Amino acid sequence: MTQTFHTIPSAPGLQPLQDDSCQLLNFAKLNLTAGQSVSGESGDREHLLVALSGRARVQVCDHTFDSVGGRASVFTGLPHSVYIPRGHTWTVTAHTDFQGALPSAPSDLDTAPYEIRPEQVNTGTWGTLNFTRNFREILVAPNGLPASRLIVGETLTPSGHWSTYPPHRHEENAGSEKFHEEMYYFRVSSPEGWGLTRHYSPERGYDQTHTVRDDTLLAIPHGYHTYVSAPGYAGYYLWFLAGDGRAQGVKLDPDVGWVQKTVGML
Repeated sequence: MTQTFHTIPSAPGLQPLQDDSCQLLNFAKLNLTAGQSVSGESGDREHLLVALSGRARVQVCDHTFDSVGGRASVFTGLPHSVYIPRGHTWTVTAHTDFQGALPSAPSDLDTAPYEIRPEQVNTGTWGTLNFTRNFREILVAPNGLPASRLIVGETLTPSGHWSTYPPHRHEENAGSEKFHEEMYYFRVSSPEGWGLTRHYSPERGYDQTHTVRDDTLLAIPHGYHTYVSAPGYAGYYLWFLAGDGRAQGVKLDPDVGWVQKTVGML
């Protein structure tokens, strides 16, 4: 199977992901010091710049967003994001040391750039007991924000808790399941911290478990997936999807899907 687990470089500037497993999704990371700028073109893709930490000015063609971001880390505040449509040039100039995530997908939508402010992000919890986790929905349907394919959000996983549990997949349009590729970009609350992610497919013949460290990424073109944070460390992942439409639908692993039915009883 093509490599799906990656470490994102921490070098300054724009760090694009080198992944051949997904056909639609791509990702890049911005690591900027105060005053540093980086520019690019969206081409035939839509991008969502998610400020991970620090503050920056974002110029998208003739649209200027003067002060994007502000949280100290992904664990201390809600995300502030800018949607970059296809066919646009963009420049990010850091006011402070700045880190940003830049997921992208093919687009057939022509629209104006826009920002998604922290107060527009929908928050809540999923699961129960030791698989409770906190979500932040940034660009999802139906929230009234225009997008062609991208679906984007964040999940915070408390110390010792599971996320994306029961494991699910979304690799074909069958029943309630909808086809979407997905990527998880991970952060960990302390440099020595870690977690585990399992990515597997009995039908396709693979079962892989990876040690999650800060600045790692799992590409999920297909297959079931789940994540657990080690006790003592909170986990974060930016999740983003692209596929057939923006309505989500999953199939739970039939061996453990029964756990989902207990949520309403506990």
